[in-house]
Amino acid sequence: MKHVKTYHSKELDTENGPLVIEGPLTSEELSNYEFHPDLNAFRPGPKQFEAIKSIADFEEGRIIIARHENTIAGYVTYLHPDPLERWSEFQMEDLIELGAIEVIPDFRGARVGSHLLQVAMMDEFMENYIIISTEYYWHWDLKGTGLSIWNYRKVMEKMMAAGGLKPAPTDDPEIVSHPANCLMVRLGKHVPESSIEKFDELRFLNRHRQRK
Repeated sequence: MKHVKTYHSKELDTENGPLVIEGPLTSEELSNYEFHPDLNAFRPGPKQFEAIKSIADFEEGRIIIARHENTIAGYVTYLHPDPLERWSEFQMEDLIELGAIEVIPDFRGARVGSHLLQVAMMDEFMENYIIISTEYYWHWDLKGTGLSIWNYRKVMEKMMAAGGLKPAPTDDPEIVSHPANCLMVRLGKHVPESSIEKFDELRFLNRHRQRK
């Protein structure tokens, strides 16, 4: 499968200044910008910047950023699921994962996350993918936002809906380990029925294995 990436952008006015939402960007293009130190939810800022640049160079990898002048203030990543996760079990070329989304505190409340997802979906080629996001409450910034688990889940669902992702059932042990966790899914318009059937088996892998 040839992974075609087409650049799109939009401007967003916020109380803390304008943002350019743009991508997908290459690692070379990302290197032209500063990476805000507050983007450290997953690892220290410099290491996270190196991580997203490496994703940008993956054949299927996509990085969409929110940029304030010359500084990256937010981003979202798309790539094939981690080889250690169940979602890579069938090595589906048309299954990609929204791996991470992060926005610095200064721009929270401006729906930057929703705009990042919207710009990502401007690329018509995204209709060729099943897009998933695995949401675990222990990854959420409950302390920084002051939200309860359930209010954070509502905000997260609303943001994901901006990119067309909706909750979907699964028997994945990590997801079913807590009722706030969930699998979010978007089925592209051009995904073949064979891939949808394979993905349905993937969602309920334990059930299918027990039957066999």
